[in-house]
Parts: sequence; C-alpha cells; structure tokens
Amino acid sequence: MRRSVLPHGTSVKALVLLAFGLFLAGCSTTPSDVLQTTVPPPLETENYAALVVDATSGKTLYQVNASAYRYPASLTKMMTLYMVFENLSSGRLSLASELPVSRHCASQAPSKLGLKAGTTIDVDSAINAIAVKSANDAACAVGEYLGGGSEDRFAELMTARAHSIGMANSTFRNASGLPDPDQRVTARDMATLGIALRRRFPQHFGRFSARSFAFHGREIRGHNHLLGRVEGVDGIKTGYIRASGFNIVTSVSRRGKRLIVVVMGGKSGRERDAHVEALIERFLPGLGARPAPVIAAPRPIETAAPAILEDGDLPGVGAASPPASGASQAPSQPESVPSASNLPAGPADMGDGFDTAD
Repeated sequence: MRRSVLPHGTSVKALVLLAFGLFLAGCSTTPSDVLQTTVPPPLETENYAALVVDATSGKTLYQVNASAYRYPASLTKMMTLYMVFENLSSGRLSLASELPVSRHCASQAPSKLGLKAGTTIDVDSAINAIAVKSANDAACAVGEYLGGGSEDRFAELMTARAHSIGMANSTFRNASGLPDPDQRVTARDMATLGIALRRRFPQHFGRFSARSFAFHGREIRGHNHLLGRVEGVDGIKTGYIRASGFNIVTSVSRRGKRLIVVVMGGKSGRERDAHVEALIERFLPGLGARPAPVIAAPRPIETAAPAILEDGDLPGVGAASPPASGASQAPSQPESVPSASNLPAGPADMGDGFDTAD
C-alpha cells in the first residue's frame, strides 16, 4: 500500500481550499489595474456643486447640488463666446472685425489684457483673450459691441439665449462674470452650455483647448492646468471670484467616449483640478485602469432632475443641434432658494479677483 505524503493532520479538503485560494490570488488584479469602487467624496465647501454627464447621450452619471444656484465667475465667458460664435455664423461679425474699447471696459478688474480706452481689439484676438486668458476687458468690449453699446443689454440677450438652449435657471448680468449678486447659474446649465458649444460650433471649440496665445508680440498663458496634463482633456473654461470659489467646466474624450465634468466651489485651483481628475478617472478611466462597480457613495447624491429635464438627461442632447431660436423659459425651481441673498456668499464678500490664482 502507498503511504500518504500529506503532513500529519492535513486533510484533503484543506488542501483543496488552499489550492482554490491560491488560484483566486493569481487571478486578482493589483490596485493600479482597477478603478476605485466609490465615487470621489464631494468637496467640503459651502459652494460645492458637481455634475458628470455623458456628452453624447446627455445621461447624468454623477451629481451633487447640480441644480442649485451658484455664481459662475468666468464660466460666464462661455456664454459670451457662444454669442460671439453665433454672430460669426450669421455674418454680423468677422474675425477681423474691430471692437472699440470704452473707458468702462478698460477699467475692468483683472484678469485682463490691459486694453487702453479709445483703442480697438479684433474679434480673433478677443476670442483668444476670453477663452485662454479670461480677459475681462476683452469680454466687456464684446458685450458692448453686441449689445449696441450697452453691456447691460448684452447680458439681457445672453440670458434670453441661454434660456432658449435649455439653461432655464441661468441669469447673466455682465459679459465677464465679475461679481454681481444677481448673476447665477447651475452646474446643470453649465454642462448644457458646454455640450452646446461643441455641438453647435465645432469649428470654434478648439479655442478652449489653447494653453497660450500671442498678442502684440507677447505670449499669454491660460489658467486651465488640466490641458496637456490629464489624458483626453480638451477644454473648456475655469473661473474664480471669492464668492464662488474655484469653478471649472471640463471636456474629456477617451476611446470614442466624451464627458462634460462641472465642478464649482473649490477652495483652490489645485483642489478643484484634483477633484475633476478623480471624477474623470472614476467615470472614464484611462488606459491603465478598468471600471469597477460602485459599492457606495460617500453621501447621498441627487436623484431627482429639475422639471425641465427628463430622466436626468440634459436638454437638446441627442438631437442634431441645440435649437437656433426660441422663447425664453421661466426658470424651474432649483434645490436652493432662488434669491441672491440666499446664495453661498453675499454681495459684500463677492470679491474682485478673477482667475488670478488659477
């Protein structure tokens, strides 16, 4: 009879279990191969809002305070440029058109080009200055020109146009986003605008991808530090005033899929950018990672969409393009109280800095 070679006290069942365990260990992946299983925790700031949207289908993938009123800061300039691109398409403007610089525009707070009153800036340079440098003096010059000499009138046109493309909860009071207690948007509206800009004006969207531009012999650098650093990021806009915190709308494309990520209310540009990057890696992982199912979120996030939406999706997405015209919609009720006094910061604390720390 053959003698057993098993160690004393070891059963065949135990060996089978051990072998099975070793098999599972050999099949497991390292942490770097698998994406984190929970969504990144929300930023712990009063102004925080975030939204991640599939830019093709409009489906909402993640949202926190996405329909609450927030101050847009320089994200306002996305709407300013929407108006510019629309006027280029209609022929009212050309890239060579010269825009007068008034004393009011020359006196705008930074960030700015330093335009002098009585001079002009061509539309091509103004677009670069607004998209890359976030120049308030250039944005003001655009607003006054398209508003028939009145930036206030231009803001009214911006608001009406925003409502017509589905941004029902947005109100604009100037072309730059400099502090105004009545200027407000939602993260959901800014995602709608980001998608509309690419879809309606693909020939101009690359302006938001530029990291610098030349102006009067100078190289002027931008504020979006995700460009060139995070795989697939190709725009679009940052923003900051003290009342808003650090805001950003980001477009990212990987392997034929595209997301729009909106983060508002960061304590710093670095914190905001890190949070955007974490959301991108969670919902559109890079080549070195594969997605894992969500186990639990750090805290409950919104599940109900505003009345203007269906199934949590953004308006106009999935159609050939946003509507070219239409009557303004009455704003639906966001989660936050719709009055300027109940926004995260009051007019006295709105600040005058603009992307200067971005």
